[in-house]
Order: sequence, then structure tokens, then C-alpha cells
Amino acid sequence: MPKENNTKDFHDDYSEEKTEFEKKFALFADMISHSRRMTVLTGAGVSTLSGIPDFRGAHGVYTDPWAGISVEEIISMTFFRKNPDIFYKWACDVWYRLDEYEPNIVHRAIAALEDAGKIQGVFTQNIDMLHQKAGSRHVWELHGSPEKHYCMKCGAEYSYAEIAPVVKRGETPHCRHCGGIVKPRIVFYEEALPSGVVSAADKAFRETDLCVVFGSSLSVYPVAYYPAMAKSNGARVVFVNAQNAYNYADGFFDLLFRDLRQTSEALLRVFGKDGTGPREGRLGK
Repeated sequence: MPKENNTKDFHDDYSEEKTEFEKKFALFADMISHSRRMTVLTGAGVSTLSGIPDFRGAHGVYTDPWAGISVEEIISMTFFRKNPDIFYKWACDVWYRLDEYEPNIVHRAIAALEDAGKIQGVFTQNIDMLHQKAGSRHVWELHGSPEKHYCMKCGAEYSYAEIAPVVKRGETPHCRHCGGIVKPRIVFYEEALPSGVVSAADKAFRETDLCVVFGSSLSVYPVAYYPAMAKSNGARVVFVNAQNAYNYADGFFDLLFRDLRQTSEALLRVFGKDGTGPREGRLGK
């Protein structure tokens, strides 16, 4: 069963020199301690530490075609309506084994920040449900989730637990009421983001005083607008990711960290269950 990935199969070592890192992290910890409306945005880079490949990285699921078809085409609504059987063959080993993965240190650090009362919510581009598994309670899934499915003909709802065994048997799930094709509530290409989630995100990123981005290259819109929205309303913005943020100029971020694991370990040391804020001498191991 896949567990947290401790190898470098999906990520490189981007850790920063200790003295320089701790100097920056002290500033970050102070920002968190003084924030009243901290909001977190996470992307596919967070999931790589659990062994789930990202989308656009060197080992991303978009890198190579599947059965001669580009993955971006497979997860479009036009393709799904015409070829649901092909979609589910592809998705079987990509989206229907997500229950086998475990949260990693980034998920745990974010959940600890929520437990400590430091964040108002997590907005994630990921569909892997690992934030909830780690204990985060206020999670908005910007691109939906396979936790819920629906019949495209009659609208009947199904859970991941009901649909995953069908897909793993190599079958295309049909509605038991009307026989229609069942689709996961994941946002495909050509679909709009869930209106309720977008409204919540617009409000949160306009009102936040600290926006922290974990593991997203900010290359997909409208999600990529959110840090700029926060910044334009006076928030500080912190970026934690090995890849550069697309479409963001140098100097936009108040702080930049390159290593998700190094930063999350420090967050747990300072804001984990043994404490709720920075104290002298707590940054080092």
C-alpha cells in the first residue's frame, strides 16, 4: 500500500542552508502568529510527498500520452461524453486508488495550524482527499473530488466507496436507477469550478491577511489569481514550492521557500500540538 514517499522519485532536495532558512522561517512564524485571517492554497506539489505524481512536473501525469491520447483530452467533458469507458480505464490506476495513499508532513502541518486556530481554511487544487484524511476540517476543493459522483442522466448521487470497486473491476459505472453514465464530481476541462467554492474563495482571499501557497506553480486560472487578489487587498503572501510561480514577477512574494518538507517540519515544531507559537530556540532540531 502506498505510504508517504520518502524517496526522491517525485521530488528533489531543495532544502535551504540552515541559518538562512531559520532566519526566513522566524519571519514566517511571526507572520502566522500575528495573522487573524490566514488562508492556505495547495497544489499538486503537496501530493508528491505522498507518492502521487504531480501534473506538470518532470514525472507528471500529463507528461506522456495514455494509449496514444493526451491526458488533457481524456479529462475533457467532450471526450468523457463520447468515451466514458476509455476515461475509466485511464482513471482506474490514477483516481481510483487514492484511498490507498496517506497524508504527508505538509498535510499534517496544515492540519496542525488549523488545530492551533491559525488558519481559517484550506483551498486546494488537489482531488486526493488527503487534507481531510490528515484532519483538516475547513477544506474547499477547487477542482472537486472523487468522493462524490453523480448520474449524468437523473442526477442520482454515489460515493467513492460505491464507485471505486466497479472501476477497479474494469467496468464503467452506470446508475442503478436509470442506467445513465456516472461521473465523478471532479472539474473536467470545459467545466466551470463549483460556484459555491468559487464564492468562498473570492471572499476568503479578499479578506485574508496572510495567504500561504504550498506546492502550486500557480499556472491554472482562476486559481492563479487568488494570491494577487490577496496581495491587492493588503495581505502578505508566502510561496512554498520547488517550481517557480508562473506569471508572478520577482519580488511579488513576501517570503519564498523551496522545500515543502523542510518548511513543514519547521511548522510542526513551532505550531504542532506541543505549542501554539514561536518561542526562542524552537526552530532548530
